Formats: sequence, C-alpha cells, structure tokens
Amino acid sequence: MSQTVDRALSILPLLAEGPADLGRVADRLGVHKSTALRLLRTLHDHGFVYRQDDQRYRLGARLIALAQEAMENLDVREIAHPHLVRLNEQCGHTVHLAVYEENEVLYIDKVESRYPVRMYSRIGKPVALTVAAVAKLLLADLPEHERRALVEKLDYPLYTARSTPHADAFLVELATVREQGWATDLGGHEESINCVGAPIRGADGRVVAAMSVSAPNVVVTAEELLTLLPLVRRTADAISGEYSGRTPVPHDAAHHAKNTKDTKDTV
Repeated sequence: MSQTVDRALSILPLLAEGPADLGRVADRLGVHKSTALRLLRTLHDHGFVYRQDDQRYRLGARLIALAQEAMENLDVREIAHPHLVRLNEQCGHTVHLAVYEENEVLYIDKVESRYPVRMYSRIGKPVALTVAAVAKLLLADLPEHERRALVEKLDYPLYTARSTPHADAFLVELATVREQGWATDLGGHEESINCVGAPIRGADGRVVAAMSVSAPNVVVTAEELLTLLPLVRRTADAISGEYSGRTPVPHDAAHHAKNTKDTKDTV
C-alpha cells in the first residue's frame, strides 16, 4: 500500500513540470504502463489529474483548489509566534511580526523585551512606512510598478536626522533591501531605537510577512544589535520553511558576517 501511495504521489511533481503522456509517466515511475494507468485513473477520479484531448495528463483543478485553500487558511502569525518567542529568549529584545495590507504595514505580533526599557509599539498599529525595517522588507518585494507608485505618493516626515528624506532615496534603499534580503532602521524613527529585520517568504518566494528585533541604545548599541542579524535571518528562514512547507536553506555564516560588516559601513 505504501509503495502504491508513493508512486501515485510521485506523479504529481512530474505533471507539475507540464503535461505528460502515459509512457512518460510509466518511465518516470519505473513501472509497466498498466500500473501507471491505474494510478492515473485513481488520481483522475479524485480530480488530482486531468486527461487532455491529446491523451496527455496534467494537474487537475481539484489539486490546485486544495493548494489554494490550504494557503488561504495558513496563519503566519500562528506559525511564527513560537519562533519569535525563542528568538526573544535568545536575545532578550523586542521582536515584531508585520504584514502589508492595503498600503499599510501593520504589526500582527509582538514579544516584549526582558529589559525594563520597552517600546511603545502595539499589535494592530501601523508602522512608519518610510523608516521601519519591516516596512522596507515588505515594500521592497512589491512589483516594481506598484512599489514605485506607492513610494512616489508617500509623505516623508523627518522623524530624525536619519529618516529617509524623499522618494528617490527610498527607492534606492528598497532596491538594496530587495537585493540583500534584510533591512535596518538605525535611528530613523526614534534616535534611540535601532532595529534589524528579515523577510518571511511563502512557497512562491514572495514576502508574506516581515520580522524584526528592536532595542534602545541604552540597552545595546546599533553595532551590537547588528551582530544579531544572522540569528534574525535564521529565524525568518525557519518560519518561511514551516509556512511554505519546505526545508529552509541555512545562510552561510561568512556571508552573514560580510553583510553585517557592509551594513555598518553603509547605514
């Protein structure tokens, strides 16, 4: 029975590559055509594969609908929360989770710092789009035309001397964030607060949420906070892996070290 199930499931990734005829399916499974046909018929009866007029098989609408339903029912906050708690236990600082909805970036989870000096952020509150690390990560992943249109209509309040001053500067920063895969806010919103963040990706590679670690200067310096970047990225990768149903690929430690150094030199 387990071998039959294994063979049937092996057909699905083959058909994900494109339509295939009976012979190709049999060859891929290493079975006789009659065995392959029996498996295909069973999958067809359940709507998981569809036989075209040219007698080739492709993935069926039922399978696609189930995948879509499963994705819609995934709660990134529920999946992420245990990881955020562990990260907080490791570093002691405030951890945030945020999503992009209708031209706003909102906090949907927060784990408080263990230190007496805490942040005033709260779940459900919009973040400052032009300076927050989580906002940069989420906006950087938007399609270029959508990203540019949004950036050009934003206001650019100068919260501090390190705030993003205008649209052109923000577009350059978002391009950098998109390329490097992480973001910072080093005193851009509040002089005394620093933040490092990383994206959480779905199965299609798109950013579905962003997480960050924040701390005031009186607890750690910006340079000290930046040393947590590898840990933040590993946490985001772990959440991404669980959310998308795949095993995350660990970042190379040397790559992390280089990016951390580059951050200190450029932000």
